[in-house]
Amino acid sequence: MEVFLIRLLQFVMAISLLVILHEGGHFFFAKLFGVRVEKFYLFFDPWFHLFEWKPKNSDTAYGVGWVPLGGYVKISGMIDESMDTEQMKQPVQPYEFRAKPAWQRLLIMIGGVLVNFLLALFIYSMIMFAWGDTYYRTSDMSMGMKFNADAKALGFQDHDILLGTDRGTFKDFGADMYRDLAAAKRADIVRGGKKMSIAMPGNLSLLDMLQTQPAFVRPFIPAVVDSVLPGTPAAKAGIRHGDCILAINGKSIDSWNEYDEQRGRLEDVMSGAITPADSMRVRTVSVVRRQAADSSRVDTLHMVLTPELALGVTQSTIATYYKPVTDEFGFFESFPAGVRYGISVLKGYVSDMKYVFTADGAKSLGGFGAIGSLFPPTWDWYMFWKMTAFLSIILAFMNILPIPALDGGHVLFLLYEMITRRKPSEKFMIWAEYIGMGILLLLLIVANLNDVLRWIGVM
Repeated sequence: MEVFLIRLLQFVMAISLLVILHEGGHFFFAKLFGVRVEKFYLFFDPWFHLFEWKPKNSDTAYGVGWVPLGGYVKISGMIDESMDTEQMKQPVQPYEFRAKPAWQRLLIMIGGVLVNFLLALFIYSMIMFAWGDTYYRTSDMSMGMKFNADAKALGFQDHDILLGTDRGTFKDFGADMYRDLAAAKRADIVRGGKKMSIAMPGNLSLLDMLQTQPAFVRPFIPAVVDSVLPGTPAAKAGIRHGDCILAINGKSIDSWNEYDEQRGRLEDVMSGAITPADSMRVRTVSVVRRQAADSSRVDTLHMVLTPELALGVTQSTIATYYKPVTDEFGFFESFPAGVRYGISVLKGYVSDMKYVFTADGAKSLGGFGAIGSLFPPTWDWYMFWKMTAFLSIILAFMNILPIPALDGGHVLFLLYEMITRRKPSEKFMIWAEYIGMGILLLLLIVANLNDVLRWIGVM
């Protein structure tokens, strides 16, 4: 429960900040050009609101709605999500959105996206200044990688050290490395101390590479126990820090990667257990370990795993074996570094969008639960700000898509007006807004339904 609340608080704080600043971008340009803003709301307020305050001599009411799906500014003389068509039937007033030149209306509409994008770059820059850029070089991973069957069919072998591709040298193990491998014609590796190259098809599916279990490639992490949790099956069996797990139920294990695979197989068997006796049979396992105190001593332990099939140990991690590299930046150096990082994140996100229009991509969509789970289970300001910047880039990109009801839809119609010198009819704009809101509602339902299906184990 504590983990859930911490993640929820981080999610609400990040989204609230981003929505307020996004709407603030629209608000700023509207006020700059003398357009009346009737409402500035965090969250939506159909039928009623949680809070509202209207300063004396102000045209704008500020408030908090009860539906936490974003926020809005209600701008006079504009067809938006408020669907206030009665206002549009009245004579045009000089303070209304529709009375202003197209270029001013365009700036008002892109104001939110502009603020979110600049905010993300600023946050990334301040992260670079405060914490630097810390990562583990793939070329420093002397034990190499663990590859799945698909990767081995291409010619990779366990313990190969990844250097890069024809697209460039790898910096670290992450999404960009996967993207390069997916599009590469050649992968450069070190095998047995010798540099060599592997031919690549150049059109691998990034989604398949990541979603296949086990994944296409992971750092090779020996199955060495970092610590043993008290009162757990491992503690009762005498497993200690530094012990190495060699096999489980007769299946050889050379890394935590393989241990996790074996545990996944046990979970599959457990899903078919009907009686408590069936469950107990699955949970009763034999574990072969090599003792840390004497590497020549190998013994077999018999134990009953927890109902969650946990052994009760914490695994050694990449930090156990390798030293991270930290690039530090002065205040002024941090800005170009943050901009480069932010643009790289945006490029990666945009390139991955093509997978959304596939069946597997639609299944990978996530709603509020999926987004909230991206935040760390403990409070970490570094991760909070990094996630906030990432969400800010997503919010900017998604809002500029040319979908009616989004900022990008309004921008599209304004560009049409500027090119053709003709405004789309109000009837057309109203129907476009309805269609856009329907599309967004459908995407929202699909994304959050996916969260529910993953939670109950259907996906």
